[in-house]
Amino acid sequence: MLGIVAITPLHWAGFILCILIFLAIDLGVLNRGAHLVTFKEALRWSVFWCILAMLFAGGLVPLRGREEAVEFITGYIIELSLSMDNVFIIALIFAYFRVPAQYQHRVLFWGILGALIMRGAMILAGSALIERFQWTLYLLGAFLVYTGIKMMLTDHETVEPEKNPIIRLARKCFPVAEGDHGEKFTVRVKARTMLTSLALVLLMVETTDLIFALDSIPAIFAVTTKPFIVFTSNVFAIMGLRSLYFVLAGAIDYFRYLKVGLSVVLIFVGGKMLVDPHGDGPHKWFQIEIPTLISLVVIGVILGTAMLLSIVVARREQKADGKR
Repeated sequence: MLGIVAITPLHWAGFILCILIFLAIDLGVLNRGAHLVTFKEALRWSVFWCILAMLFAGGLVPLRGREEAVEFITGYIIELSLSMDNVFIIALIFAYFRVPAQYQHRVLFWGILGALIMRGAMILAGSALIERFQWTLYLLGAFLVYTGIKMMLTDHETVEPEKNPIIRLARKCFPVAEGDHGEKFTVRVKARTMLTSLALVLLMVETTDLIFALDSIPAIFAVTTKPFIVFTSNVFAIMGLRSLYFVLAGAIDYFRYLKVGLSVVLIFVGGKMLVDPHGDGPHKWFQIEIPTLISLVVIGVILGTAMLLSIVVARREQKADGKR
């Protein structure tokens, strides 16, 4: 293997530029007009982003070594699996606001662009904080264990825009236009700029992702604290989120136990962060090393079991209903 290549600002700029080019092609060429995203189209894009992520991981091997490639894949799977729970919340938001199917792609596009900016800022801030105060890993680990237990004990998610502080602030700062205004986020009415209901949906999606990022970003820090690996794995997961929504939104019943699986994943990675902090901290004597590859296998088994159990139970119920 060749020597390890140092990550420079040029690598960051090149990666971000490639992502922006993909986004520009998506909105400016492939999806210039509002349209209904079919299951086959969404599935193709989901497979495309998954393959692209694996190719990126393969490119890391000669440049940064096998260990970082495994860290990237593990982080990618963590972020992508936690995004699945976000998908179901987005489905509830679209149902609550009665967003037509042909406009959902546009909302998700701009929502993902905002998510990339927010997560990038959070990752850089988190990495700097951990580098300076390594004991914060213990706090993040405890937070993830608490979040996993809380998620497991919460029965149902609800959408309550009236309780969302961002929505309340937007309503105070801008008037909201009544009626259907298509795919527009703002309209001019009597020389006044007004928000549309679609803009409120976008704000809901953005704040939902921010809340989920508070769980998912600390989770990947259990795998690695390298900013470039954390950021790139997040980006690939988020870029695949939009197509993943159109794949999974119509099959929510087949993933009823996924939330339990995600809860167990959060508890596992939180526990790993508590017993296996990175570096030479003051409690090095307490460290129990858990190899990244082992973590990847454990997470895969947890999620695979949850999804398989969900599918088996759903099919049994369908057969039982068909016999009635």
